[in-house]
Amino acid sequence: MKFDETITPKVDGLITCDTQIMSGTPVFKNTRVPIKNLIDYLESGETLDEFLDDFPSVKREQAIKVLELATEFLLTHVYENSR
Repeated sequence: MKFDETITPKVDGLITCDTQIMSGTPVFKNTRVPIKNLIDYLESGETLDEFLDDFPSVKREQAIKVLELATEFLLTHVYENSR
């Protein structure tokens, strides 16, 4: 799979993977909240507002940017593999 080089700087600004923070689990930058928590909330039918209420260290802008990044990555991946 070819990885879009424009995505890496965006990931670095939003997500941290550090063995000293949650054993290297990808988390929202400057928090200890795993990215997967957001996905799990949305997958189970919870709203973004409910997620943000339960994890106040995550800013709305961070969550939205992570969702936009996930969308960009998935669409890029699908497009590249449909050629």
